[in-house]
Amino acid sequence: MLVVTPADQAITDDEAFRVAMQRAVESALEDNIVILGITPDRPETGYGYIKVASNSETVAAVERFVEKPDRDTAQAYLDEGGYYWNAGLFVLKASVWLAALESFRPDILQAALKSWTEKRIDGAFIRPDSEAFAATPSESIDYAVMEKCPGSGFPIRMLPLNAGWSDLGAWDAVWDVSPKNDEGNAVHGDVLITESSNSLVHASSRLVALAGVENLVVIETADAVLVADRSRCQDVKQIVSLLNQQSREEHTLHRKVHRPWGWYDSIDEGGRFKVKRIQVNPKASLSLQKHHHRAEHWIVVQGTAEITRGSETLLLSENQSTYIPLGEVHRLANPGSIPLEIIEVQSGSYLGEDDIVRLEDTYGRR
Repeated sequence: MLVVTPADQAITDDEAFRVAMQRAVESALEDNIVILGITPDRPETGYGYIKVASNSETVAAVERFVEKPDRDTAQAYLDEGGYYWNAGLFVLKASVWLAALESFRPDILQAALKSWTEKRIDGAFIRPDSEAFAATPSESIDYAVMEKCPGSGFPIRMLPLNAGWSDLGAWDAVWDVSPKNDEGNAVHGDVLITESSNSLVHASSRLVALAGVENLVVIETADAVLVADRSRCQDVKQIVSLLNQQSREEHTLHRKVHRPWGWYDSIDEGGRFKVKRIQVNPKASLSLQKHHHRAEHWIVVQGTAEITRGSETLLLSENQSTYIPLGEVHRLANPGSIPLEIIEVQSGSYLGEDDIVRLEDTYGRR
């Protein structure tokens, strides 16, 4: 039994959610595809809608799915009844899902099967073949299968969900479900506010102060700061498009980046240098690699580092350091039982993450 659920949602009534999910499972056991629909309370234009055969508090047959409407159309849906918001919550058997995928999109199924059959097992990790997975057609679950089920041989049913659901796909929705003070402000982190109202402030790494403003969203992270009118939060998509058009890294890489072996945090950089804090998990190692455009200095802060540098192998402990010349083959590993932490100082003409030539890698990366 599969429960397919978005990550960006809030449920405030856990018991109602549990009861609805149990009912959905009972229906799915009869080989139905069950989608949970949200009873609309406003003419929302940001959601897709589900049209069912009749208004009911129980499972009802889905007649069709409709795309995000304009405001007049959304209001017509509310006036007519029988329309529900599509929250992207599905319950179905794995066997039913595979059969439906084979019927409607065999190309997706075959690509996924190829990725699975050519998998590698790395300790506790199962790693599907990355090239086959990347070749899988990019299509949403709605377009690929769900919208094709009504009227087909795959029965699809909808169950109303009245559990205080809220989509958290935009920051104004986060404000909606967050606790607020008397002025309507929702805050997280180190925040000071004076003569301001109805705003959301999320401070991750430093003090954020608001004075004499209203209806704002201010999101501060180590990577970037967003300031937006609370009614225009959907416009963040335009900012992401601009980042992409300008080939900036912010929309794909954060300051702190997690890797299979641990993580790194880019703490400072300039025209020809970059400083990283790197942590390597016990018994883990980075790839055997080299760089065309940068040299690296490593200083051990904690733990023991096993360093391959050309034909030699070094063991360094706390407060010891080494230098990796430009073009030198090297690897960093942690042979110990506690996390290894180093400070890396890069210098060179180009410091992008794509200047890595991997010669060997435990995790199958290229």
